[in-house]
Amino acid sequence: MSDHSTKPENPMRKVKLGKVTVNMGVGKSGEPLERAKKILKQITGQAPSECMAKKAIKDFGVRMGEPIGCKVTLRGQKASDFLKTSLEAVNNRLPESSFDPYGNFSFGIKEHIELRGTRYVPELGIVGMDISITLERLGYRVKRRSYHKSSIGKSHVIGKAEAMGFVKDNFNAEIFGDEIE
Repeated sequence: MSDHSTKPENPMRKVKLGKVTVNMGVGKSGEPLERAKKILKQITGQAPSECMAKKAIKDFGVRMGEPIGCKVTLRGQKASDFLKTSLEAVNNRLPESSFDPYGNFSFGIKEHIELRGTRYVPELGIVGMDISITLERLGYRVKRRSYHKSSIGKSHVIGKAEAMGFVKDNFNAEIFGDEIE
């Protein structure tokens, strides 16, 4: 007889890396945006898409619909490799406040040259970036599919604690509280 006291782990409950979105907001179009796009392409190896201003801000000289930033979405092995590199840039330390209640987290890098393997190019300058990570489980496709969309059940949603555990286990990151020292 087999021992039924240890149940195999449910594969549907396994947390996985959904996507990594790298965003650079420069605040205006023209030369700064072109430099940011070149840097983003150099870092990720993927062509960035432009982000448009959602509303006009007269004080900053921004018109609605004007491109003011760029972003790249990485998936699969590229996403995993880039996340490891970008976590090294912040010394594998993330504040607990970086995590939201739905298993997503974000952090920023002040200078792109902090990433391993990135060299400084004087013509391009130095820019910062925001990195947003989305964690998923098998079955999350039901909320994105075109036919018969459905919501994810409460018990299947990834919580903050699960997301922090995933990052600790898979990327050797240290999560620290936000207490002021």
